[in-house]
Amino acid sequence: MPNPHAADRPVAPVASRWMLPVICSAAFLVFVQAFMVAPLIPRLATVFHGPVGWIGLAVPAYLLPHGLATLVWGPLSDRLGRRAVILGSLLLFMAFTVGTASAGSIEVFLAWRVATGVGAAGIVPISLTLIGDVVPFQQRGRALGWLFGSIAGGTATGATVGALLEPVLGWAGLFLLVAALGAALTVAAVGMGAFPRLRRPAAPAWAVIVQGYVALLSLARAQRTYAYVLINAVVQSGVYTWLGVYLHQRFGLGEVGIGLALMGYGVPGLLFGPVIGRLADRHGRARIIPAGVALTGACALLLAVPLPLVAVQLAIVTLSLGFDLTQPLLAGIVTDLHGNRAQAVGLMAFALFTGFGLGSLLFQWVLAWGFGAALLMFGIAALLAAGVALVLFRGERPPPVGRPLPT
Repeated sequence: MPNPHAADRPVAPVASRWMLPVICSAAFLVFVQAFMVAPLIPRLATVFHGPVGWIGLAVPAYLLPHGLATLVWGPLSDRLGRRAVILGSLLLFMAFTVGTASAGSIEVFLAWRVATGVGAAGIVPISLTLIGDVVPFQQRGRALGWLFGSIAGGTATGATVGALLEPVLGWAGLFLLVAALGAALTVAAVGMGAFPRLRRPAAPAWAVIVQGYVALLSLARAQRTYAYVLINAVVQSGVYTWLGVYLHQRFGLGEVGIGLALMGYGVPGLLFGPVIGRLADRHGRARIIPAGVALTGACALLLAVPLPLVAVQLAIVTLSLGFDLTQPLLAGIVTDLHGNRAQAVGLMAFALFTGFGLGSLLFQWVLAWGFGAALLMFGIAALLAAGVALVLFRGERPPPVGRPLPT
């Protein structure tokens, strides 16, 4: 049976040494922009003269359209090539980020957030697809560890630096700074030839694309993996998006204090992401994924307890480690699923960003009962999901030589 990925292998056997640094930097910027709004929700409510709940929609307004658009960017990368889609998405990301800085009302601000989410949706998922194209599965964990460490680092940096620099640059200046960094990265990527040129297969008809998605979702391995991408994203985003408001209400912190309190989030991913990836490559993902989901749930439960600020900061750092132990490993499984890799990664990105957006909305909904109740519900849900994951992912171990992974 022919290899479905054979037509999309790189002409050169080795990718540019700049590929991973460039795509990690791009993912970092995407998540900086996505989450730098979260700790500024109280401040933006004052700027736009709107309620906190309305301003809180700025995060899902970016993430939900982002998730939907990934379903289109994946097939487009088959037609146009990975390099063209990543660079084109970077250009749209920069342009719409500049537009966001010009918003004069919350309605216009939210509209720009929707546009930016759609435009940026071709960066992270197609970068994941590119890693799957050029890095063997047995070595993919380390590369994915770097990428998702950059995602966690971008999430933390967006929240921290955004809160710290807003009094100096203003909220609009933050968006202009991100756009400028994106422009510099795009110029550097083109100049250094960071992306390998891959042979493109014949562009499939849209009916074939739909059939590809249906075929992927018929696989048991795909079903459980996508389900846990969604669950993990809901819990992580629900808790993290509202931490700025949590810290403001519970400890009376302003923008700078919130930024400092969130500073440690993402540090474990930057420090240990590649190490976690290597452990997954060597020992499999059967125990690491459930442990990560359980750790996320435990952190949510700890935050529901009236802890001192130092203990809360430690729980926030550990919360990000739960993400580092799960999402990169789930992505590694996705890039090994049978079928079209771009579509497989597109579905994962859809589940991931949809989960991020839904998590923010669901947490906002249960906040009617207070932070303690919301954190308790999210924590219990994650612990239950971790128990189920022990059974569902028990086959994700390195197979004996010559034996394939489960489907």
